[in-house]
Amino acid sequence: MKAPVILVLLVAAVILFISSAYTVSETEQVFITEFGKPIGKAINADPAKNEAGLHFKKPFIQQVNRIEKRILAWDGPATEMPTRDKLYISVDNFARWRIADPITYYEKLRDERSALSRLDDIIGSETRNVVAANDLIELIRSDKQRKPVRDEALTAADSNLGLLPPIQQGREILTRQILKAAQPKVSAWGIELLDVRFKRVNYKSGVIEKIFARMASERQQIAERFRSEGAGEAAKIIGRKERDLLSIDSAAYRREQEIKGKADAAATGIYANAYSSSATAADFYQFTKTLDTYRTTLDTQTTTIFTTNSDLFRLFKNVEPKVASGEP
Repeated sequence: MKAPVILVLLVAAVILFISSAYTVSETEQVFITEFGKPIGKAINADPAKNEAGLHFKKPFIQQVNRIEKRILAWDGPATEMPTRDKLYISVDNFARWRIADPITYYEKLRDERSALSRLDDIIGSETRNVVAANDLIELIRSDKQRKPVRDEALTAADSNLGLLPPIQQGREILTRQILKAAQPKVSAWGIELLDVRFKRVNYKSGVIEKIFARMASERQQIAERFRSEGAGEAAKIIGRKERDLLSIDSAAYRREQEIKGKADAAATGIYANAYSSSATAADFYQFTKTLDTYRTTLDTQTTTIFTTNSDLFRLFKNVEPKVASGEP
């Protein structure tokens, strides 16, 4: 056999081998199509088996189709939706998925771009259903065992202000509800949905102002209640102060009158003892008391009329001083 023929046969054998042999990576799953139709089962599709390596197919008429085996990410767009308590929020969530049936996936979706578009529709729809069936607090709180932090001033006061309502499920359960509702719908495309999570939950721009206004109103109510309680305590303190002052003044006045009464009694006793010691002292006492009466009842503007036998007039009858006996 001539060398050119051998060379041609070798080249043909190499081309035949290259067109019939192919390798499968550990990160991919492969299925064969013949004239555009899948033939047999997918290679390396079973997670329990590792079928990576060298494989063969019919040359020229069969094509190798490679599908990603690793877990893929879905990051949906932020979507505005209402909660059960009529608050419009923007929900941004993400998911993890993988291609479980590469042949079904190829026949119905063809590529990853189509798969992501279908996931947008299904996961977005189920997210809206779950969010619309629950209050906002259910999306914010992770689980119902976690207790909210409350201001100590509000805790000490007998008030429900600042206290978050109890939750029934929590964010973890809601994500499981979305996952459970979406899984059977995407499995028809050969996709296995592994997990769905909330990435971000924001208020809609118009709602944020209303939330801030409600927070300010709540704090204003708390401030007004504290002011009212403070005014009440101040009134009680002032009332106790006034009562104590009146009690002190009353006790002091009573003590003062007792002291004055005792002093007047003592003075009267001293006067009585002094003026009753002799007839001359008694006359002098009567004289001084009469002068005191004149000083009290008479002034320059007073006009009086006395009878000749008036006791008050007796000092005016004779104003000459008495001459002591034995004087010339």
